[in-house]
Amino acid sequence: MKSKTVSNFTALCILLSAFLGYGQYTDVINSNRPGLSVSAYAVGKNVIQAELGAFYEQTDHSLLNTESDIWGTDISLRYGLFFETLELNYEGTFQSQDLLFTNFDFEQKRTDFSRNRLGLKFLIFDPFKNPEANKPNLYSWKANNKFSLKNLIPAISIYGGANFVLGDNPFYAEDPTTSYRVMLATQSKLSSKFVLITNTAYDRIGTDFPELSYLISLSHAFRNPKWSFFAEHQGIQSDRYSDVLLRGGIAHLLSKKLQVDFNLGASFKNTPSRIFVGFGGSYRIDLHTDKLIPIENQKAGQNNRNR
Repeated sequence: MKSKTVSNFTALCILLSAFLGYGQYTDVINSNRPGLSVSAYAVGKNVIQAELGAFYEQTDHSLLNTESDIWGTDISLRYGLFFETLELNYEGTFQSQDLLFTNFDFEQKRTDFSRNRLGLKFLIFDPFKNPEANKPNLYSWKANNKFSLKNLIPAISIYGGANFVLGDNPFYAEDPTTSYRVMLATQSKLSSKFVLITNTAYDRIGTDFPELSYLISLSHAFRNPKWSFFAEHQGIQSDRYSDVLLRGGIAHLLSKKLQVDFNLGASFKNTPSRIFVGFGGSYRIDLHTDKLIPIENQKAGQNNRNR
């Protein structure tokens, strides 16, 4: 009976680790959805992952006297490039906005990419790199769930990429074709069920309206680890647009390769006021293979465990 209990607990620990994304390569999909925050970890070498969604947003501006209905789609394509700690990713948002100027009863339609960028993310520090120092205690639930100061030490990644404005884009009419983005992403495992992610980015470098932003996201796995909840706070500061946003959502793991999600959020001001809702899914194609360590260089049981 004890052996069966230990086996079940071990399986749960493995699934939680994969679902909340604080390992490198895992057997279970690790998606950035449904929030906008980006994990510090890469998807894993030779893993191809698509994260897709659709959204609706209502935006009203009390000073400009405008009302907007926005429909759009999000896409993120991620690929583990060369080794476990490097990820190539494309992020795009294509949207259609019906903009009404209430003072003049005049309506305008805007359709184009509001986000269109390509970048590389590289993990520079991983506090969980040593599996022996961080493996779960198979005999103590309390030991695995209590808070420890070392849990505040985050994994850290750096990101560099470029934004592309192609053609006559009504959302960025004055921007050059190419601008640049840098970001610092951190990820802390606060407990077996809570993960904290932060992103600090300086975006649209090289334009007249560079943007500084931050994201703070907290994820929680339920008793059934196939379900998780997240809450996210975002701040944006730019001469073009500044705001503070709050969003939350839920994700469900349908299989090792497929996750679905739902999210909603709002702004804290009325210049503009924003209310948005979205849903989507993530799917991966796993071409990863384990890197075997020569027997003379490995510790007992090391092959087929290190990723």
